[in-house]
Amino acid sequence: MKTDLRCRDLISDLDFSKEEVETILDVAFDLKRKRALGEPHPYLRDKVLAMLFFFSSTRTRGSFEAGMAQLGGHAAFIESRTTQISHGDTEKEMGEIFGRYFDGIAIRHVDWGIGNRYLNLVAEASRVPVLNMQCDFYHPHQCLADLMTIIEKKGRDLRGRRMVVSWAYASSYLKPISVPQSLILQMPRFGLDIVLTHPDEFKLMPEIMDQAREQARKYSTGFEVMDDMEAAFKDADIVYAKSWGPLLTTADPEKGKRIQDQYTDWITDERKIALAKQDAIYMHPLPADRNIEVTDGVIDGPHSVVFDEAENRMHVQKAVMALTMS
Repeated sequence: MKTDLRCRDLISDLDFSKEEVETILDVAFDLKRKRALGEPHPYLRDKVLAMLFFFSSTRTRGSFEAGMAQLGGHAAFIESRTTQISHGDTEKEMGEIFGRYFDGIAIRHVDWGIGNRYLNLVAEASRVPVLNMQCDFYHPHQCLADLMTIIEKKGRDLRGRRMVVSWAYASSYLKPISVPQSLILQMPRFGLDIVLTHPDEFKLMPEIMDQAREQARKYSTGFEVMDDMEAAFKDADIVYAKSWGPLLTTADPEKGKRIQDQYTDWITDERKIALAKQDAIYMHPLPADRNIEVTDGVIDGPHSVVFDEAENRMHVQKAVMALTMS
């Protein structure tokens, strides 16, 4: 077990080694057990977390707030528009000042080309850990919850398991690419063979793809890219299908929407999920565009683990906070 995580930032999925991620998971499972048994675990008594949101949230805010309270501390919810950021507070000032008020700073900022840079500049100036609640490049806490859920459903030995990370159509806004990027970086380290599938216009960042291939080589796992949803689903153990925007093709929302609307048939339905293994699990970080991105029959069906996945956000985030903020 790695125990040197105090004051460490978690911004990119690769900020923590595989062994450090295993420590987070060990602590998360223990905290989940304690929560189930009603055992108090106030490891962060009198600690305060700043939660700075530039983008709305349901699960992220709820899980961080509840988790911090269960650890004996307090989470301060701060919407960026209620601050003086738009009137001149710089990243350095936010890091310096919040780093003196709080024991940790969690930030959600998904604006393309801005979010990740913002988090890193705050972290450079902060004396306390900065935690990424989702940026334009990464969603590390979601990915940790996904990994915890997969281990619960498929066991610790994941070598040889086929995990499909698929684009899916959504009629709403152009969603960030951070979830699939985090998945392809983290999951190869735990033995999963990754199949990434998407239409041509929905590529991920080349540097992230290079890092993912390097992780797959390092851990002797498969990494395959396809452009066929049905072919990718065949014999899958894990199906993780969600929408993201064609951000590397165009940053224009109207052009992006026109591109997206060409692929309305990229929906996870009962016919497609039947191509996967009989005991395959369906995953999604939520919220999903129901009956557009995924049918009710799949997301509410026997393959779906989306609510366990959502719950595990709280447990892994508690583990990260306990390990970095104590």
